Amino acid sequence: MDTPAAPTLEVRRFVEHVMGMPISLALRGPGAYSSAARTAWTAVRAELTEVDRVFSTYRSDSYVSRLARGEIELADCPVEVVEVLGLGRRAEAESDGAFSIMLPDGAGGRRLDPSGVVKGWAVQRASRHLAAVPDTDFCLSAGGDMVCRVVAPDRPAWRIGIEDPRDPSRVLAVVPVRTAAVATSGTAQRGEHLLDPRTGGVAQGPASVTVVAPDLTWADIDATAAYVLGERAVDWLGSRPLTSALVVWSDGSTNTVDGRRRRGPHGSEPKDHPTVVPNSVPIK
Repeated sequence: MDTPAAPTLEVRRFVEHVMGMPISLALRGPGAYSSAARTAWTAVRAELTEVDRVFSTYRSDSYVSRLARGEIELADCPVEVVEVLGLGRRAEAESDGAFSIMLPDGAGGRRLDPSGVVKGWAVQRASRHLAAVPDTDFCLSAGGDMVCRVVAPDRPAWRIGIEDPRDPSRVLAVVPVRTAAVATSGTAQRGEHLLDPRTGGVAQGPASVTVVAPDLTWADIDATAAYVLGERAVDWLGSRPLTSALVVWSDGSTNTVDGRRRRGPHGSEPKDHPTVVPNSVPIK
C-alpha cells in the first residue's frame, strides 16, 4: 500500500554513489512519495550500476576494457556498446575531431575511452524509469549534469544554477528548465582533465561551457566538444541542435547561444535560457 502523497510541490530527494560519482534525484508532485517512485529510483540505480559493469574503463573485467585490450570483438559485446561507439564516431565527425572516444595514450597510439558519451547517454536512458511515475516531476543529476522533467504546465520550472568557474561557491547564471537536459564542461571541479584528442595535450578552452538541450547525451557531448574547440566554441555551438548555451571565459565575460532562434522570427522565445546573475549567491 502506498504512503499517502505529500503536498504537490514538496520535493523528495535521494542520493547515491554510482559510476564513481554522486547521483541525486529530486521528485516533486503527488507521486513523489509513492511506491512507484521508490521502485523507479531503484531501477535507475540498477541500470547505472549495470552501465558501469559494461563500460567502466577502471574495471579490468568490463566489456569496454576487454574490447580495448583485444580480448573480445565488438560482436561479443552487448548491443549498447555498439550504440555508444556509434554515437562517439558521429560526435567526432560533427565536432571536427574535438570530441573522440579514441584518445591519445601518451605513447603515440590511441586508447578506447567512450566515457565522454557514456555518462550523458546512461543518465538520459535511466531517466525513462522516472518518467513512468504518474504526475511527478523529476530532476536527475549525475556529477552536476542533469535530466529534468515537468509534467504539468501550471507547475514551475526547475531552477538550475550554473556555478561561476572562477568561484564555485557562487552562482553565475540560472536556467529555468522544464523538460530538458543541462550539462557543463570546465575545470572548476576536476582541474585540467579534458584532453584535446586532436593533439593529445590538455584542452585550452573557456572557463566553462554549459549546454541546455533536449537530451543529455548530446548536451554532454556538445559541452565537451565546445570546450575543446576553445575560441571556436560560440560559433560551433550556434550550429548545434541545442536549446541554449552559456560560454564563460577566463576573464569573466560570457556569451549566450540561443539555439531556438534558428527556428525563424515567428518562433516563441526560449524558456530554457540562462540568465546571468551578477554577484549572485548559491541557490539553496
